[in-house]
Amino acid sequence: MIAHEDILPEIAPARPAWLMTLADLALLLVAFFVFIQANQQLDGDTLARGIRAGFGAIETPAIVPPAPMPVSASGLHGFAVGSAALPGPVAPLVAWAREALGDPRAVLAVTGMVDGSGDDVDPVTQNAAVLAADRARTIVGVLIAHGIAPDRITITAAGRAGRRGVSVTTGFAGNRQRPAVPASASTTQPTRI
Repeated sequence: MIAHEDILPEIAPARPAWLMTLADLALLLVAFFVFIQANQQLDGDTLARGIRAGFGAIETPAIVPPAPMPVSASGLHGFAVGSAALPGPVAPLVAWAREALGDPRAVLAVTGMVDGSGDDVDPVTQNAAVLAADRARTIVGVLIAHGIAPDRITITAAGRAGRRGVSVTTGFAGNRQRPAVPASASTTQPTRI
């Protein structure tokens, strides 16, 4: 007679279930740290594109909010060639800006301009765009000094030659009003059925 031990191979004792679970968790932890390390070496956009491509998602272009709709304009012109110093009184411009910003949905766009000549450039950098931006920053500084909130002002520089000055336009930027405060729960009576 053949013994049972001779026919069947010896079976190794099984590992405890908690040990396999621990190994799985350790592997997930290592993968997480690799992902974190990869995230630090790549910029966020590249990483997001890679993840989208890995899942077969179609990349959609970012939605850029439209610029505020222009409503009215004012400005200050007559800057000296190559200078960002104020050419005259700013009180009328400040008064206009305060009135225009009476509506909480309005914002100001301050655009610096140069005349396009070779002389109307920043004296240090010899760059016209830098001078246009300096002129706009000068006016923004005056507006902020007279109480206009900085978060309601944007600065731009004209891309083409114009007048030596600064144009200030107001625009409708959507509903910036605070939402109505909901009624308190204590004043609301429960409905009985």
